[in-house]
Amino acid sequence: MSSATAISTKQVVLDFIAALNDRSRQDWVRCLAPDVIDHNKIIFGEEEAPGAAIEGFRQQLAAFSAEEPDDGFRAEQLIAEGDEVVARLRVRGAHTGTHPRMPEPTGRRCDVEQIWIFTVRAGRITEIRAVSDRLGMFLQLGWDWPSAD
Repeated sequence: MSSATAISTKQVVLDFIAALNDRSRQDWVRCLAPDVIDHNKIIFGEEEAPGAAIEGFRQQLAAFSAEEPDDGFRAEQLIAEGDEVVARLRVRGAHTGTHPRMPEPTGRRCDVEQIWIFTVRAGRITEIRAVSDRLGMFLQLGWDWPSAD
């Protein structure tokens, strides 16, 4: 892998994060392949169908607002190898909006660390896997832990 490839895959991820923070739908959607697959189904159950991640991100952005200067998605570290980029993120915001699979907005703030693994092909994100501090988020927001039912 050339360093130019690592830079371009990292830049796609950085552009995606910047667009999420700007909440500019056209820009962040442009970073995603139309058939992007998001494997992060731990809590909220977005469909794992091609392209369903776009609606999942839209709903997440609607549920959390960026009220403070440091709110949003902050890349703390990026590591690229081949067509994969690992991003260690710090995600901050306030739960002020609705989401079909979240409790009612609490207005409370959260600050959690997340690890996302992106697959980037032809200049677009084609696959996303993520691990985050869900327990920390639930505790900070005052949510009940979901049952296994």
